[in-house]
Amino acid sequence: MFFPEGNIQVHLYGQPVDMRKSFDGLYAMVRHAMQLNPLSGALFVFINRRVNQMKVLYWDRTGFCIWAKRLERGRFISNWNEITSREIDWTALKLLLEGIEPKRQKLRFRRPKV
Repeated sequence: MFFPEGNIQVHLYGQPVDMRKSFDGLYAMVRHAMQLNPLSGALFVFINRRVNQMKVLYWDRTGFCIWAKRLERGRFISNWNEITSREIDWTALKLLLEGIEPKRQKLRFRRPKV
């Protein structure tokens, strides 16, 4: 399913999650730990303790769907201490899926001195 980039809400859960959880377990995390409505149509992002697996739960009006991604090398985020449960935008999710943290970016070029 393709989402219009400006119209989708994305909620990141700020604690490590057991990736053995499936539909019911993730639904319970959204409902009780995040205190949000899982039927809202928003995306709910969960990451494991080793930070190399991610699951995204969402409701598409006919049932729940889960996207899963496991990195063979590297991590999605560098430090759990910097992550909190919060709402992020679609672009931030795309960066997270690629393992890019905006805070850690460096300039690709040097500005000319004036």
